[in-house]
Amino acid sequence: MRKICIFIGSRANYSSIKSVMRAVKAHPSLELQLVVGASALLDRFGAVVDLIESDGFTPSARVTMIVEGETPATMAKSTGLGLLELPTIFELLKPDVVVSVGDRFETMATAIAAAYMNIPVAHTMGGEISGTIDESIRHAVTKMSHIHFPANAAAGDRIVRMGEHPNTVHVVGCPRIDLVAEIARSTDAMPHAEWLTREGVGAHIDPTQPFLLVNQHPVTTEYGHGKEQIWETLLALDDLKMPTIMLWPNVDAGSEDISSGMRTFREKRQPTYVRFYKNFPIDTYVRLMLSCSCVVGNSSAPIREGAFLGAPAVNIGTRQEGRDRGANVIDVGYDRREIAEAIAKQVAHGRYPSNPLYGDGEAGDRIADLLARVPLKAQKRLVFTPAAV
Repeated sequence: MRKICIFIGSRANYSSIKSVMRAVKAHPSLELQLVVGASALLDRFGAVVDLIESDGFTPSARVTMIVEGETPATMAKSTGLGLLELPTIFELLKPDVVVSVGDRFETMATAIAAAYMNIPVAHTMGGEISGTIDESIRHAVTKMSHIHFPANAAAGDRIVRMGEHPNTVHVVGCPRIDLVAEIARSTDAMPHAEWLTREGVGAHIDPTQPFLLVNQHPVTTEYGHGKEQIWETLLALDDLKMPTIMLWPNVDAGSEDISSGMRTFREKRQPTYVRFYKNFPIDTYVRLMLSCSCVVGNSSAPIREGAFLGAPAVNIGTRQEGRDRGANVIDVGYDRREIAEAIAKQVAHGRYPSNPLYGDGEAGDRIADLLARVPLKAQKRLVFTPAAV
């Protein structure tokens, strides 16, 4: 049996690979190895490891690798800590393939460690375009990877044009869409009101009534401007005063600036229409996107999952700049009036038709099947095909 090692470093990582984990675990020719680390271990980011275990997965190892501070320097140091710790884990687990997810800084450490140890790297969600440092990390990981699982044909074409052999590029869809499709097609698609009331702090939000879903992360290449950026978003929300469910930001550089702005706003304005959460189970977040009047912020979720769900979305700033998107997204800058006007427009518009831009809900099974049978090679070479010139 091939041993497939998957690293989970954040709540976004988990939602991006959960369906693959299930498919690998169920595959007769594969053994799942799970390494959990980075912010997925931290309580202030929702202790995602607890959710992973409650979903029936048992970590093979844990990696403490976050240097507190959320600055560009601490991101680099955290990557370095991961690179120090992961080789020891890989030596113990002896995986046949390491799966590297997406474009976060812990993804870089995972890919470097495995590649140096002659362990083939499989990369999901490569070939996409976006803003911030994630753009550079994503393409760097592509060049260290041996098997590629892009979400759509456009991303696959970019990977080939980067010099990767076409035989190693498999357009499978985004695993995140698997969970979205499963919930959207179920009879239990409404948010769980009891969980929403039990968790979080702030106003009571009735998910059966119109509400906004807000999630804004720091932009690492605009470090130092996070507080003023989130303040514009919060002022726009204050102008509208719609019931709002809001997530705290991720661990990237500038996270504390975003959090500080949110805390200041909460203390000074004492909004009676916002409830704040550290983290959502994946199925809860999908149900919220299915039910909300508009998704607001700079997460990739309104663009990826939102396209499939037809969720009206307002994308703020440059974090997702260049990413393939559907008609459900309106792009705005960091201006309260522009943000408020776009939200009002999307609320008035309502739901959009479903767009399978990032997949059809079958990516996990496709990836597991390919991991069981594709040739595994640690040596790679720059290749340019006539179609890619």
